[in-house]
Amino acid sequence: MELGMYGLGRMGGNMARRLVRGGHSVVVYNRDLSKVDELRKVGARGATSLKELVGALKKPRHVWVMLPAGDVTEKAIEELSTLLEPGDCVIDGGNTMFKDDVRRSHVLEKKGIHYVDVGTSGGVWGLERGYCLMIGGKPEPVKRLDSVFATLAPGMGDVEPTEGRNGGSAEHGYLHCGPVGAGHFVKMIHNGIEYGIMQAYAEGLDILKNANSPNLPADQRYDMQLADITELWRRGSVVGSWLLDLTARSLTQDPTLSKFEGVVQDSGEGRWTIQAAIDEAVPCDVLAAALFVRFRSRQQHTFAEKALSAMRHQFGGHVEPAKAK
Repeated sequence: MELGMYGLGRMGGNMARRLVRGGHSVVVYNRDLSKVDELRKVGARGATSLKELVGALKKPRHVWVMLPAGDVTEKAIEELSTLLEPGDCVIDGGNTMFKDDVRRSHVLEKKGIHYVDVGTSGGVWGLERGYCLMIGGKPEPVKRLDSVFATLAPGMGDVEPTEGRNGGSAEHGYLHCGPVGAGHFVKMIHNGIEYGIMQAYAEGLDILKNANSPNLPADQRYDMQLADITELWRRGSVVGSWLLDLTARSLTQDPTLSKFEGVVQDSGEGRWTIQAAIDEAVPCDVLAAALFVRFRSRQQHTFAEKALSAMRHQFGGHVEPAKAK
């Protein structure tokens, strides 16, 4: 299938590469044209403007926007609305607030342009592992894009379907979750849960690290080897996960996590998850506490926050903000 990809950052660039490897025809554009040149070398077609990208695609056109949520994505979709025609489709694969999806889709629908939102998880590892895709939109454009989703997704791999299931795309790593906004809603909750899981690991590791505290009785102090313990938990433990794999990797590379200050950013989805819980009157004690710890981390730092920073760096390539001078 032919697809335009606007935004060639940590994820967009690798998604374009994966699509090219999968046999798709991909036209790419990025404001930093050096990234366009990099993708040309692996078989993508390059464009020097969004207008040129749209002009290079056959109708009906499909343009995937892979940019940070907020103004930059808003402006990109506004520009696309002036370039695309009825029957064309905009796909937003960033971490957009689902209410913005609904609003944009109403505007584009008046022009006959389809809108599909795709919550995308996979981080910097997605090129090889594939991307978990949570999709929202009307059935027609989603069905048209099925081969793209199938290529980007991990596939079934060696993960057996849950007993009792009767097939479906979820077993291959992508799912049409519902109408416009549903994909980003599911991704929002996904990231809220991610905050909670990461916080649980981080706090547990902090307790283990401080098991040799001089405040404890001498015969109850333990000098725990965190790299070994996390490696141990990767095998047969009920708390095993990919996040634990990445944590073990960080601790093996840097047992004291000295490269991290412990300043932990939040990208929006955690806040939106809490707001959704408030709107629905659903208690979410763990997810709210995990978000508030990230706020606190910008004022004071514990080993737990260093562990959170290390995990974010491993799965998403996130870098702590530079120290204020």
